[in-house]
Amino acid sequence: MTDSFLELKKTTGFISGSNIRNSKSRMPSRRLAREIALKVAYAIEVRSCEPEEALQDKLITDGELPPAYTVRLITHIEQYREQLDDLIRLKVDKWEFHRIAVLDRIILRMGIAELLYFPDVPPKVSINEAIEIAKLYSTDNSGRFVNGILDAVYNDITKGEIVLNGSSGKSS
Repeated sequence: MTDSFLELKKTTGFISGSNIRNSKSRMPSRRLAREIALKVAYAIEVRSCEPEEALQDKLITDGELPPAYTVRLITHIEQYREQLDDLIRLKVDKWEFHRIAVLDRIILRMGIAELLYFPDVPPKVSINEAIEIAKLYSTDNSGRFVNGILDAVYNDITKGEIVLNGSSGKSS
């Protein structure tokens, strides 16, 4: 990751753990942070830009610093993209990965990243949030599709088929 991305992480409180407040002086919800992360990840995917560029895009963040949770989620999605995509590929064995809708791929990456690397988020919350975001932003069938994939990954986690990897979470 570049120095400016690390600086952005420090500025948003991701590294220091400080709270980020928006212009209304209240913490942004994790739902809002996930929705911003979806937009940031979409910009990264479509524009082939660096995470810090998308995180600083005023059209995505309404000119505000992105919530710390957004930065945390994007950091994990980008850092573990190959592993996340491999898990998705394993669960869509009858479907070509590149044929999955871009938004669905991103939502799946977000959900799986939360399941694997965010012990502070209950798994059912991660799955339900991903389903709701898929229904809101993607196709009519996306909610069911995302639910099926995330449930399958979660079942593998609970069966121990995806192994813990240090204190930061689990990996395949």
